[in-house]
Amino acid sequence: MAEDLIEDQEREEQDYRLDGELVETILQAVEDEDAEALKRLLEPLHAADIADLLEQISGNERRGILRLWGREIDGEILTEIDESIREEVLSSLEPEVLAEAVRELDSDDVVDLIEDLEEPQQEAILDILDDRDRIAVEKSLTYPEYSAGRLMQREVVTAPEHWTVGETIDYLRSSEWLPDQFYHVILVDPAHHPLANVTLGRILSAPRDSGLRDIAEEEFRTISVYQEEGDVAYAFNQYHLISCPVVDENDRLVGVITIDDAMSVLDEEHEEDILRLAGVGDESSLSDTVLETLRQRLPWLMVNLLTAILASLVISVFEGTIQKIVALAVLMPIVASMGGNAGTQTLTVAVRALATKSLTDSNVWRVVRRETIVGLLNGLAFALVMGIVAWVWFDGATLGAVIAIAMVINLVVAAVAGILVPLALEKLGADPALASGTFVTTVTDVVGFFAFLGLAGTMLL
Repeated sequence: MAEDLIEDQEREEQDYRLDGELVETILQAVEDEDAEALKRLLEPLHAADIADLLEQISGNERRGILRLWGREIDGEILTEIDESIREEVLSSLEPEVLAEAVRELDSDDVVDLIEDLEEPQQEAILDILDDRDRIAVEKSLTYPEYSAGRLMQREVVTAPEHWTVGETIDYLRSSEWLPDQFYHVILVDPAHHPLANVTLGRILSAPRDSGLRDIAEEEFRTISVYQEEGDVAYAFNQYHLISCPVVDENDRLVGVITIDDAMSVLDEEHEEDILRLAGVGDESSLSDTVLETLRQRLPWLMVNLLTAILASLVISVFEGTIQKIVALAVLMPIVASMGGNAGTQTLTVAVRALATKSLTDSNVWRVVRRETIVGLLNGLAFALVMGIVAWVWFDGATLGAVIAIAMVINLVVAAVAGILVPLALEKLGADPALASGTFVTTVTDVVGFFAFLGLAGTMLL
């Protein structure tokens, strides 16, 4: 069975995901203690797929794979493994295997690998590195977390600004070492200040006597070593950068950031926003234990409980009204639910716009006006529907009018709150993705119940 799966594996990879049957076969090989079969099954897989496999299975199954196959793990697999299980994987590897894997990595990958580890494990990995690599990694670790200094790689290809294409090609060919992947040669002055980028494509296509300055890219940017990595990812996305030099406080070249690292940051920020909007923390993963998952979710569920109590207090004010008109108890969840959903729609757009810097002081009021009009039109449409439904259902035209008016009010408020709440939280220094959902839902619940029950008490009693 294992041999058949290996033959079909190339076709399965077209799905860009691990095949369930393949995973079961791998786990069966682990259970059977069949190291050879396990090696044959894992060897054709991409490093990212192996990392996904290790993240998706249980801790016991993961330890079984590492025990039977751990000597085959390389640096690329280690960089793909999620932070939630990275420490466990590293501690399971034999020292010589870990040493060989880490030596394959560029400095930025080593920093990413060890920055979240405990100090003893950090020291163990640093001791593995050559002196030059260790100094580079230790220097990167001195920069603030989530800064360009942590993200950059220190392996940089530079050339004096007065060189020709021929001199550069001869230098590159004679170099004993070059990065595995690089896209630009960075021109520097004698003080090691970066001046321009020259793409490898232009170097290869230009005559040997052409000056590098003459074929340098017109657009040139540098990034401060202290720049926040989210802003770095934004710059790469906004200006279509492939790589970008990193400079210190004296504008001297200290490293380079490449597009793969910048896009990884962008993906991580998108993932964090989604998790925070759901109130499950920004570090949740499928490999978390029950206690870890509980710790991440319990606080925000408690906040939601407190806000639900606030909404219930509003309902209790109109207890007498509800007792006299039982239909209100049937209809009021509809008003609150519609407002909550409308608020979440606007909120999601607003949080994403803030993250991508699309929502700014110059366009915020235009966006607020647009969302208000959309909320009003949605409110009118659903007011007509629910007004007729309530009229027919409970044989009361006035009750239909009450829920129709409440629906308009709540959908307009939901639209405005969905924009203004995340904006206000960002101005106060809070994370809009983390806290906005709770506040917007509270606003729509309170306003929805108050509008509906208040109108009912006024118009029906």
